[in-house]
Amino acid sequence: MTKKIILFAMGLFCSIVTSQTLQDMSGSMNTDSPIVIYTAKEILTMDKSKPKAEAVAVQNGKILAVGTKDEVSKILGDRKARLDKTFNDKVIVPGFIAQHDHPVLAALTMASEVLSIEDWELPEGTAKAVKDKNDFMTRLAAAEKKMSDPEEPLVTWGYHPNFYGKLVKTDLDKISTTRPIIAWLRSCHEIVLNSVALQKYNVTADFIKTWGETPQKQSVLAEGRFWEQGMFAVAPKIATVLATPEKLEKGLYITRDYMHSKGITFGNEPGGILVKPLQDGVNSVMSSNDMPFRWSFMADGKTLCDKYKDDAQVIEEAKKLESWYTGKTSLAKNQVKLFSDGAIYSQLMQVREPYLDKHHGEWMTDLPVFERAFKIFWNAGYQIHIHVNGDAGLDRVLNTLEKNLKANPRTDHRTVIVHFAVSAKDQVDRLAKLGCVVSGNPYYPVALADNYSKNGLGPQRAESMVRMGDVERAGVSYSFHSDMPMAPADPLYLMWCGVNRLTTGGRVVAPEQKVSREGALKAVTIDAAYSLKVEDQMGSISSGKLANFTILYDNPISCEAMKIRDIKVWGTVVEGKKQPVSLKNTKDILGMNYSKDADGLAQAALNHVVKILAAHEDADH
Repeated sequence: MTKKIILFAMGLFCSIVTSQTLQDMSGSMNTDSPIVIYTAKEILTMDKSKPKAEAVAVQNGKILAVGTKDEVSKILGDRKARLDKTFNDKVIVPGFIAQHDHPVLAALTMASEVLSIEDWELPEGTAKAVKDKNDFMTRLAAAEKKMSDPEEPLVTWGYHPNFYGKLVKTDLDKISTTRPIIAWLRSCHEIVLNSVALQKYNVTADFIKTWGETPQKQSVLAEGRFWEQGMFAVAPKIATVLATPEKLEKGLYITRDYMHSKGITFGNEPGGILVKPLQDGVNSVMSSNDMPFRWSFMADGKTLCDKYKDDAQVIEEAKKLESWYTGKTSLAKNQVKLFSDGAIYSQLMQVREPYLDKHHGEWMTDLPVFERAFKIFWNAGYQIHIHVNGDAGLDRVLNTLEKNLKANPRTDHRTVIVHFAVSAKDQVDRLAKLGCVVSGNPYYPVALADNYSKNGLGPQRAESMVRMGDVERAGVSYSFHSDMPMAPADPLYLMWCGVNRLTTGGRVVAPEQKVSREGALKAVTIDAAYSLKVEDQMGSISSGKLANFTILYDNPISCEAMKIRDIKVWGTVVEGKKQPVSLKNTKDILGMNYSKDADGLAQAALNHVVKILAAHEDADH
């Protein structure tokens, strides 16, 4: 059967059973289907009314009953059920939720030679953290020697100049003077090309002169370095190297299997893809029946508002996106992603007090554009998720929210503060009063506090990044996310970061910002579901919800706090289907059929990545 026939059949099937995507599955349930009762060493439900259980009964992919063995037995009565003791020596928790990740960006980085500041436990082996620049050079040279095709480009991702020192063209020339080499740095905002790559892809002084003033300033041809707008300007020359259809597909399988190995049962990309051929390519992996979890995409409100000047048309076009998804993918209905200020890794967030070196942050969206976009979606009843990293960026968000609340009061709007890198205590009090929820990245202080204490932010701001302790004490609902590949999409590791706040240098920073163990588990289960408005479907082990469980070898609430990240994942149960983790599950035979317009797909993929990464005002400004 050809891929086109498979995709058509899958689409036809999904159109028949659309109630089984994320909506109500009960309409097509067969009440005579088998009932399975799972027992475990411990079952942590995340349900306040019944926090622990001994057994959970599942039928038709949904939870039928949960409680003690006797309680479940009484609920089932005379109905036949099969007892499954697979998890009797394990711990069942609600299925982990990846609240905010980027599959295309993750795919392209994970399909590269990963040499980064942290370990990446990928399905085909662990890419250990780089120790120093010499270690990077040694391992990159070894990777180059393994390549059989002498003309195949070598792409590596993960090098961080703040950790290992500057990387330039002559460094990469030491690896090869005949093979194109591209180093995509850890921030994803900077790229370095060796001499062969510059020549092969025609990146010349004359080409650079055609750019605007800012891209030229953010480029050094003699060093082969291009960052921010300079990187985006050179991107068209290397799009077909960084983002081939084969690489995208391979990376999507790697990302899929990586996330499954970490216990993820549902995920979301805020600010999703707005190029249908690219989304079709992503769907060929993520919509398929062998996808071990469901994934939703959220509309990119900034791009929609830039494209359509009529407010009503913005909403109309946002709703049309629902038809782009089938099978295991879906659109997050009436939810939208907006952007405030710049990125944390490139230190372009907008801050109240100046940076130590006096550089300035950037706005991702000009104020009039931001206010228009917010108002359009607010008045249409959308839940708004906002990328914001600096305290000045957060002031803008809260001011805009307050203005719209006064003009058009809404209850339970759940405006989501996303990333939440640098903030102040007064802002926590304010966002609590305004009814916000927070989706924080607890990896920031772990990875960056040591360095940013000396560079850019200074100790006080760097160490208190992602002040989730204040958020928890304020009674604000919060979730954790990885923003993969900005952090590993590993919910247990994110919990460990939030609970311990231990930096890579071995320091505990701002211990008052640690969160509780239960709060951390809620942040990747029920509170993550709440932030995506799917808490009626998942996030806790409760009757009527989807039978989504993550199966662990230990209890993350009662084990030693420092051992949370070491807990092994057996696998998952998704809608009643047991899915053990396979060590080598990535597809060996790839089949994306995009040979007719491979260059177009590559450019679309890289353009999407640029939209994710853009930490500055629009290039058109």
